[in-house]
Amino acid sequence: MTINCNSRLIDLTLPKVMGILNVTPNSFYDGGKHKEINSIIQQVEKMLTEGADFIDIGAYSSKPSAEFVSEEEEIKRLIPIVKQLVATFPMINLSVDTFRANVAKEAVEHGVAIVNDISAGLLDEKMLETVADLKVPYIMMHMKGNPQTMQSLSQYDDIVKEMIFYFSERINKARSFGISDIIIDPGFGFAKTLDQNYKVLQKMELFSMLELPLLVGVSRKSMIYKVLDTHPEEALNGTSVLNTIALQKGAKILRVHDVKEAVECIKLVSKLK
Repeated sequence: MTINCNSRLIDLTLPKVMGILNVTPNSFYDGGKHKEINSIIQQVEKMLTEGADFIDIGAYSSKPSAEFVSEEEEIKRLIPIVKQLVATFPMINLSVDTFRANVAKEAVEHGVAIVNDISAGLLDEKMLETVADLKVPYIMMHMKGNPQTMQSLSQYDDIVKEMIFYFSERINKARSFGISDIIIDPGFGFAKTLDQNYKVLQKMELFSMLELPLLVGVSRKSMIYKVLDTHPEEALNGTSVLNTIALQKGAKILRVHDVKEAVECIKLVSKLK
């Protein structure tokens, strides 16, 4: 499995790590930590040095009940940082975490290589057409509703079966626009209860029938710290445990706050195989 990032082929045979860079004031774990550009550059340099293959930058928090952010504000937060990172790290593979077509377009035009959309094109009817025109890899996540409503939309008869139908429909739609490089994300924590998250993880190998790379993002989420009766700040060990399970069940990209530990998970699981 390969994806084309800025005319460079990335081979996903060996799983890769995507470091999370939130430039929002209200992200559930690291919101507000990286406001100044020097702090942002230092954090990105740290993640790249530790082995991050991609950096995922987001300017709109998608945590449950996140506050609304205008498109203009999202672009204002995002683009100056994208410009600075591309100038500082010319070979960086940046991903933009947005569900808005105009934000994705602006970001890619300034050097971003991947569009990461929590809504799989359902929150902006122009997204799929835009990504196709931009000719970049597209990460589509499973979610119902939006960040403000998703936690009230966790009713399923058979969650994994319904997710596979969801992805099949969205993949066909994306293909109809001409999008070639597609990555799927089960969306842990999005329109899912705690128990449903573990049901999806338990059966995650079933997504292999879609024959696409699988991205998993469980880093420091409530599905970890609620079970352990702790907090996001103390959920690194639990994150490594679930990342290890995800790799054994077919994950090709780990989206994480802690790059070094994710790289170690990949090395050890790869040795086991």
